[in-house]
Amino acid sequence: MERYHPSEVYELFVRHMNTPRVVVDNGVCATATLVQVHSARKHGVLLEAVAALSDHGVCVRKGYISSDDGRWFMDVFHVTDAAGRKVADADADALLARLESSLSADALPPRTPPAAAAGTPTLLELVGADRPGLLSEVFAVLHDLRCDIADARAWTHGGRVAALVFVRDEDTGAPIDDAARVRRVESRLRHVLRGGALGARMVRADAAAVNMDRRLHQLLNEDGEAESRADQATAVAVQDWGERGYSVLTVSCRDRPKLLFDVVCTLTDLDYVVYHGTFDTDGDHAQQEFYIRRLDGRPISSAAERRRVIQCLQAAIERRASEGVRLELRITDRRGLLAYVTRVFRENSLSVTHAEITTRGDMAMNVFHVTDVAGRPADPKTIDEVIQRIGTESLRVDEERWPRLCLTEGDAGRGGAGIFSLGSLVKKNLASLGLIRSCS
Repeated sequence: MERYHPSEVYELFVRHMNTPRVVVDNGVCATATLVQVHSARKHGVLLEAVAALSDHGVCVRKGYISSDDGRWFMDVFHVTDAAGRKVADADADALLARLESSLSADALPPRTPPAAAAGTPTLLELVGADRPGLLSEVFAVLHDLRCDIADARAWTHGGRVAALVFVRDEDTGAPIDDAARVRRVESRLRHVLRGGALGARMVRADAAAVNMDRRLHQLLNEDGEAESRADQATAVAVQDWGERGYSVLTVSCRDRPKLLFDVVCTLTDLDYVVYHGTFDTDGDHAQQEFYIRRLDGRPISSAAERRRVIQCLQAAIERRASEGVRLELRITDRRGLLAYVTRVFRENSLSVTHAEITTRGDMAMNVFHVTDVAGRPADPKTIDEVIQRIGTESLRVDEERWPRLCLTEGDAGRGGAGIFSLGSLVKKNLASLGLIRSCS
């Protein structure tokens, strides 16, 4: 039986006393479902709430974050479904359950990570220089090494690629944990990736416990991809509000799914705390403003720190860009399926910019975004040939699913569409709630 220090027991008691309160209300707003979260403050709890909303598939249209700068905070989100409608009542109940589960504090975490459950796939983390046909080579190597792919996700941005691949033994379905075999897989894939700060590594992890989007952001940040980009167009600025001891972060870009998650995730992993904030959408445009401090309670204090925050946020927003034609593959899973499909892409001079691989039972449900090898839009004739080869009943085009990601430089420079004034949204919103006095 594990023993805990008295301070840890007290922390658990406090968390139980301060159980988060979640309200999902369809009656307040005519156009959106209102979600309210009241909780004791702890680092990362805002990300937990936003991640739960994103995982549920709802879109955050507007809202605000407010804190007493002490132990409590309140978040309010106006959310809709993907079609822009209020969340159906039955789905609202499911959303409430998801949020309460994500924010619950029923037990202290174990002192040592729990062993992965039997049959849990092995997680393969990959980072390297991107090039046409790279994912095809990766999947071919895994097929050659008799590794079955259960789930995977891959992003490319700034000439780099990051991928998470859950694999298991192709014959037995068991995790791949033999040390010699792990070294062989890692060595082969490092050769394919041709170096990089990380390269390839295999770890035991519970797929249900891994937030794949967050981990991809982390891998690319660790790889230095954000700092290597000098041509990012998303409008991000950091200014000081010295009298209150905050740094005020503003973001202006095109709205798209999971935008709020990407911003909050990046700030959390950079060890910043959001004390107040507002986010709003107008058509396809999004504006966000956050009052932040470091974990030690101090605002951003140097030009280098400010530059890093801006670069990391720009990269986080832009790297989810769904460049190219979206191809959806739904087919009975079989050995070597991904190696075959991506080889067809490569042989037809298509490059995969994003991939999302999901296996449910005996069905493979995969999404690929493809361009030509130069990063330009793919030739429709080429896409048609690929569909004919893989199967018209299995592969289809869906170009309208996700909107274009960010403002172009011209968009960001137009009047009214760029960075908005320091503290404008937050001060106005908090003053209206009586939480602070109105500031000029």
